[in-house]
Amino acid sequence: MTHQFDPGYVEEPFKSLCEDYPGPDVYPIGNFRVEWGPIFHRGRLDGSARVLLIGQDPAQNEAIVRRILVGEAGQRIQGFLAKLGIDRSYVMINTFLYSVYGSVSAKNKKAAGIIEYRHRWLKALLAGQKIEAVIALGMLADQAWKTWCATPDGQDVAVTYVPITHPTQPESAADGDKEKLRIATKTLLSKWNAALQTLHPAIQHPDRVQPLIPYGEAWQPGNKIPIPEIDFPPGLPAWMRESDNWARRAGADVNAKRRNITLTVPKGLVPKL
Repeated sequence: MTHQFDPGYVEEPFKSLCEDYPGPDVYPIGNFRVEWGPIFHRGRLDGSARVLLIGQDPAQNEAIVRRILVGEAGQRIQGFLAKLGIDRSYVMINTFLYSVYGSVSAKNKKAAGIIEYRHRWLKALLAGQKIEAVIALGMLADQAWKTWCATPDGQDVAVTYVPITHPTQPESAADGDKEKLRIATKTLLSKWNAALQTLHPAIQHPDRVQPLIPYGEAWQPGNKIPIPEIDFPPGLPAWMRESDNWARRAGADVNAKRRNITLTVPKGLVPKL
């Protein structure tokens, strides 16, 4: 059995982007988990991408696999893309290169070093490329895109743009309340259906041509899809692509939780001896 994998950042301009990236001098350690390093992207860097997604920031799963949007949010987005007939012709970057610690201040949103580096990635992915649609996940990503569009490089790019609710916003908003979660999920899926109506005709070169099948009022089987193996560095186990919560921040206090991520292989994969 052969395995596909992401070859990494071997071609320009991505090689230089990964050689020259901002650190704690640009991303304050009090506001970002710079101790876990930068996490750059997920998806195609070979010019074949038709859809660009902009997320927010990497979490603990992403810190381990070194690719963004690989947990619950990423698998829901994989299902969203599948409804558009997009199985692999996408690329994803985040608004922030490092995991946010706490909340994002107005100062950090407008930090020149953060914005300038992000714009280098956007230029590399959009200028002269085949991107047909851009999707922003949440308000921070929407702000990032609008900031780019105000630049000369951004004004030269013509794509269909749609901001959507972040995939895990219902869980965040519900705070454990099942009825709030149901309502928030229904609202998210309704907004996602409206976004699909705009995006479906705008993507002229999908991986598959198919009719648009909208979401219902709640998550259904098939709405969440495992991350393709080709998006990961070589050799990572399949369960890192197919499940969530296998990586958790652990510790007795906030400082310990910044320093520790505990990995757990899902039940049933290790035989009892």
